[in-house]
Amino acid sequence: MIAAVSKVLVIGGGFSGMTAAIQLARQGVEVDLVEIDPLWCPLGAGITLSGPTLRALDTVGILERVAGEGYLSTNFDVFSPAGDLIVQLALRPPVSDKPIPCGGGILRPVLARIFADRTREVGTRVRLGITYDSVIEHDDGIDVSFTDGTTERYDLVVAADGVHSRTRKDFFPEAPSPKPIHQSVWRAVLKRPPEIVRPTHWLGRTKVGVNPISETHMYMFLMENREFSEWIDPASWPGEMARLLSEFPAPILQALVPQLHEVGANIDYRPLSNLLVPLPWHKGRIVLIGDTVHATTPHLASGAGIGIESAIVLAEELLASSNLQTALSRFETRRWERCQLVVENSARLCEIEKSGGDKEEHAQIMRESTATLAEPI
Repeated sequence: MIAAVSKVLVIGGGFSGMTAAIQLARQGVEVDLVEIDPLWCPLGAGITLSGPTLRALDTVGILERVAGEGYLSTNFDVFSPAGDLIVQLALRPPVSDKPIPCGGGILRPVLARIFADRTREVGTRVRLGITYDSVIEHDDGIDVSFTDGTTERYDLVVAADGVHSRTRKDFFPEAPSPKPIHQSVWRAVLKRPPEIVRPTHWLGRTKVGVNPISETHMYMFLMENREFSEWIDPASWPGEMARLLSEFPAPILQALVPQLHEVGANIDYRPLSNLLVPLPWHKGRIVLIGDTVHATTPHLASGAGIGIESAIVLAEELLASSNLQTALSRFETRRWERCQLVVENSARLCEIEKSGGDKEEHAQIMRESTATLAEPI
């Protein structure tokens, strides 16, 4: 079988774009990856790694490094705001022919560095500080002019340039824009108390969670209901997080408050939105993947995971068929229901949390979603 592509351009150096580049390049496809950030430096605090995401990282070939530089764990605990244990939920490992852990955490910049190393290791040509200037499609290829004045011809352009994708706006103008959900998330990196050995949540009017990301540190997230996505002065962020944490008198949380005022806390605040672009995700020789078409809120801790999975599936289909349009259609068919589940179930979890709704429904959605995502992709 001859693959559908021999030379591919990936636009965007995030997790989805790097995964597509890795999976294609390691099978002999010539891959260029362009990233507009000249430093290729991702922002953010920690990232939760579900079992299915760890399975995907194993497919990419970086699970061992992630385990060494992050923190793997089992199950997670749920407490009341005062610190009373409500339940310890057992997380099932993903379906795999290998013993894949149930979950874990890692600093987002550390994971990005591991991905970047792997991207270059397999032979991808990485070009930083540039993006496309123009794209002209032909029957036998697609010509791309870049902002540095160069021009190349490819068989396929893979757009992985994120939730605010320029590529989506340029070539899929009918696609919806990200939809605000009127909830925001605060994140911080803190020193890990020895009693925090797994992801832990405290459920009140809002939600606080912590997750170990190394032997010494963890990251904290705090959900806040906000009707408007107003700008908040970063100088006030430590005080704002401390104020919001005052609603959670659990001793272990209150003991963490002084760390919020330390430089290393790396507090990050962002309003949340989601996006689910209807199929098709491709036009001719351009295909969209990751947050470009299925950006989700963090309620199922699966946003990065489904983007990585989508890139894996795209590479599989491109390498399994000699017909490009057939391969792209098969990719979309395999990914739609799974990505729809994550985006829509995450949105429902958000609504339950904002309204103080049925906690049993919340738990049921979590259980059913986790079970489904553990199945093979």
